Amino acid sequence: MSSPSPSVEARQIVRAAAQWLALLESGSANEQDHAGLQRWRDSCVSHEQAWQKAQALRQRFADLPSALALQSLDRPEPGRRVVLKRALGAVVLVPAAWLISRQLPLEVWRADLHTSTGERKQVQLADGSFLQLNTASAVDVDVQGRRLKLVEGEISLKVPDASPLTIQTRFGQVIVSQSEVCVRQDALGCRVSVYSGFLQLQPLQGPVLSLRGGQQVDLQAGGAGSTTAFDVLAPGWREGVLMAKNRPLGDFLRELSSYRPGVLRWEPALEALRVTGSFRLDDTDRVLTLLAASLPLEVHSRTRYWVTLLPRKNSV
Repeated sequence: MSSPSPSVEARQIVRAAAQWLALLESGSANEQDHAGLQRWRDSCVSHEQAWQKAQALRQRFADLPSALALQSLDRPEPGRRVVLKRALGAVVLVPAAWLISRQLPLEVWRADLHTSTGERKQVQLADGSFLQLNTASAVDVDVQGRRLKLVEGEISLKVPDASPLTIQTRFGQVIVSQSEVCVRQDALGCRVSVYSGFLQLQPLQGPVLSLRGGQQVDLQAGGAGSTTAFDVLAPGWREGVLMAKNRPLGDFLRELSSYRPGVLRWEPALEALRVTGSFRLDDTDRVLTLLAASLPLEVHSRTRYWVTLLPRKNSV
């Protein structure tokens, strides 16, 4: 029987850490459970690393309301532990485990620099370059080799000198010198946008491309797409602002949801509404309130972490 691939094994470890954390927080863990957790942590270095990361992540969401927990976790029947064990199989339904699952894969946790959902970070590298990470992003930094690896998410990079610095993505390389660039990566592709200066792109397939300030291009596994004009509103996140100009509400909400822990849903009927304005990302609840004040929609909150937008009912 073949061994699981590194990525599959990493996900299994994270899932196990999530299950252990959910069990402990349920209030049902006994002495044997605590001993079992300790054995699991001691059995492998990666287990202990995953557990420490899980603890750190859970601490960030220490105020998560218990209303998100499965009702079965609060029932006093003698068979509660059996129900609990079954419930842990559906990790996304358990608050702690669900939060951890949002941070997969494990390589994001192990990255040199990373941000959680809603967090942004800025650092100055040893060579003087200025790096900013958007929400839920991760980067590995090799200063001596003048190389960054974008593991996940979005970064902005300003390189002041002429010595080239390479950004490695899953879809190719971006070579930056005396330029300012934004690189956004997801599972399907990578968008490279140039604020100022010039840079070179080396797609996985196809010829090397050159881009100048005001241009952007999408990279995919099959190569680069057409060069288009850069949306000057897009980099607002660097100042903590999400800007929109006559933008479809559905697109706006998909962007906004990446800055919110928890679930944000909306009715399909709201997709085509239009949004214009500048919205502070440090208070996404207020953004939803402002949308409800200016658009025909209502905000229904089961908890801070479970919000649904519905068309506003006509007043009688």
